[in-house]
Amino acid sequence: MKTTFDMFIETEVPEDELIVSRTDFTGKITYVNETFAEISGYKPEELIGKPHNVIRHPDMPRSAFADLWATVERGDTWEGYVKNRRKDGGYYWVFARVSTVIKDGKAVEYKSVREPVSREKKIEIQNLYDKLRAEEEGTTRVVLYVKNDKLEAAEALEE
Repeated sequence: MKTTFDMFIETEVPEDELIVSRTDFTGKITYVNETFAEISGYKPEELIGKPHNVIRHPDMPRSAFADLWATVERGDTWEGYVKNRRKDGGYYWVFARVSTVIKDGKAVEYKSVREPVSREKKIEIQNLYDKLRAEEEGTTRVVLYVKNDKLEAAEALEE
């Protein structure tokens, strides 16, 4: 159970920069640009070789990623809104385009290019994703204030 404020701190993606990464076909990161490293709070070497879901935020519905994988495995480009978790527990929103990289006529990896999202769109998509998680996964995001002597009991409920 998180008891720090860090998870509520949003990092804004700069308007004039793109976040870029590449993965192999299993989702392991093979390349990140400096903007990705900076925004996510990781060093590039901490990300290379890790599964891309190392930055998956728990607010993201599983169905969004199921759709992403189904789309790119067909060879199509997936576009959508993603809330990612930073290394420090904070978060950032992006609009992502994920596509297959073709070299010499052969698919070699996936590439994702991400850009900032407006405040209004973040609110709209957060509400949609909360609804999807509740319907599809039976999970709801909450903030809970409990007496210190009841903290253990609240942590047990999380299981």
